[in-house]
Amino acid sequence: MTVRSAWLLTAPGGQTREDTRITPLGTMAPEGELLTRDGVIAGGNPLRASGASAMAVQIGTGRAVVQGTLAQGAYPVAVTAPETLPIGAGHAQFTRIDSVVLKVYDGLYDTSGQTLARVEVIVGDANATPAPPPLPPATLRLWDITVPAGTSAGTGGINWATALTDRRRYTTSHGGITPPGGPSTPGAYVGQYRDAGRLERWDGTAWRDAVERHYVSVYKSSDYNLAGGRYTTLSWSGTDAMSDPGMWSASRDSRLTATVNGLYLISAHQIWPGGATMARATIAVNGAAAGQAMSFIASSNGGQSNAATRPVVLKAGDYIEMSIYTDAALTNVPASYSKASLIWQGP
Repeated sequence: MTVRSAWLLTAPGGQTREDTRITPLGTMAPEGELLTRDGVIAGGNPLRASGASAMAVQIGTGRAVVQGTLAQGAYPVAVTAPETLPIGAGHAQFTRIDSVVLKVYDGLYDTSGQTLARVEVIVGDANATPAPPPLPPATLRLWDITVPAGTSAGTGGINWATALTDRRRYTTSHGGITPPGGPSTPGAYVGQYRDAGRLERWDGTAWRDAVERHYVSVYKSSDYNLAGGRYTTLSWSGTDAMSDPGMWSASRDSRLTATVNGLYLISAHQIWPGGATMARATIAVNGAAAGQAMSFIASSNGGQSNAATRPVVLKAGDYIEMSIYTDAALTNVPASYSKASLIWQGP
């Protein structure tokens, strides 16, 4: 046999020592009190799909865990030699999506009368809006195959370069760090970690950076004018770095908003062109009338600047704004002369 499962009675003599050695063992990532997170075991390119012919797909070797019903538990499975599967001809009018799966048959829990594990193709419905087929219990989806209308060996077959969609998700032992398995793959439990190019932690709703960071840096893209003798609150054109979408938005373009409680560092930088007098930059919190002074230039002969960073404790939803002042009116102040950022330091 080239598709093997441990803890599944197989004819004629049941689970072999080789089955036990080659299939995954141990407690895998939990997904409930008695549920195991099923998925592929990482290492190399497990259960890789490739076109074997015009209308056949080949699934490579690999290991996985397949969860059955709550009563069944999870089945460790290994594919020890490549499996080649035929794909049926396309529908005359509509596209369909087939799924390549690992399927466990256990006659104690289903009506198959069999006790074995197989790699199979589940054929989807052909219609104007095709979708992958639903899966029965004890089945793990590996790949989706798009079969366009009219596809057959006689018409050139399936374009394997575009037809395959990787649906493998990964599992690991309890407490292990999983590969990403796609951005839409949820975590199995609060506190699970995965490596998505950076270490991420599942918070029960979303994957977040394991090292918590909240920051935004804003810029102006258009030159601007300043009236003399009053403060002007700067509006920003966009962000060149932002961790949380809510920290700046075009609808409130002057505000840099805190997303969590904690200590933040506020940075403000202003370059003053010639003619600026008694020029200063301030930062206000939540629209306070008197902002905190960040820089001062008594009289600029061109290109003079100040930059400052100040610590401030903010609550989630608090916002800061940068305002600048000059006694003398100025026109065509370069956009690049103004810069601000808000960086979370810790709770």
